[in-house]
Amino acid sequence: LCSFSAVPSLQAARSAKMPLARDLLCPTAKSEQQKHKLKRLVQSPNSFFMDVKCRGCYKITTVFSHAQTVVVCKSCSTILCQPTGGRARLIEGCSFRRKQH
Repeated sequence: LCSFSAVPSLQAARSAKMPLARDLLCPTAKSEQQKHKLKRLVQSPNSFFMDVKCRGCYKITTVFSHAQTVVVCKSCSTILCQPTGGRARLIEGCSFRRKQH
């Protein structure tokens, strides 16, 4: 995270001249998440893999966040997620956690 505390007069001069200016070198996390995946400061995908716990048998299944098919639990054959136009929608009662790289 950037800080211009060493030169307070420069920062004050910038904000006085341009009240609507944004810091392009140190964007906030919120503004970075709103940008397109290719227009971020460091490119990163919106999709991820996740471990989904079945609500019936508590078995864990790995599911892609943007799955395009219905994912079913292998042991009890209950539906874990439904595809939508973008991200897959988890069924109520299923818990998930994002997998690490």
